[in-house]
Amino acid sequence: MGSVISALPKKAQINVNMSSPQADLVREIIASNKVAIFSKSYCPYCTMAKEQFRKLSVPAFVLELDSRSDAEEIQNILGEITGGRTVPRCFVDGKFIGGGTDVKKMYEQGTLQKYFS
Repeated sequence: MGSVISALPKKAQINVNMSSPQADLVREIIASNKVAIFSKSYCPYCTMAKEQFRKLSVPAFVLELDSRSDAEEIQNILGEITGGRTVPRCFVDGKFIGGGTDVKKMYEQGTLQKYFS
């Protein structure tokens, strides 16, 4: 009898072009903004993440992917950079700090505030 896990379909390997204009855009946004958030306007986790920075009166550069035709490619690039392609993808000082629940937890624990003191 075979394992249930072996019967599951394998995840398709995504070929990501890290030399594309979109990859350059993602790297530029991360490098040139104190806070960069890759988001979708309708996503409650994205709203949760953005709210934590608003509570700290910290301006964030937000790229709303649902308004872009290349959103899928940008999410794939973020997946290469961070290990996950879901949104939000939040960066502070060029460092990936997590998604919505991660950022909210950091705010509640007081660790998010330390980036801005």
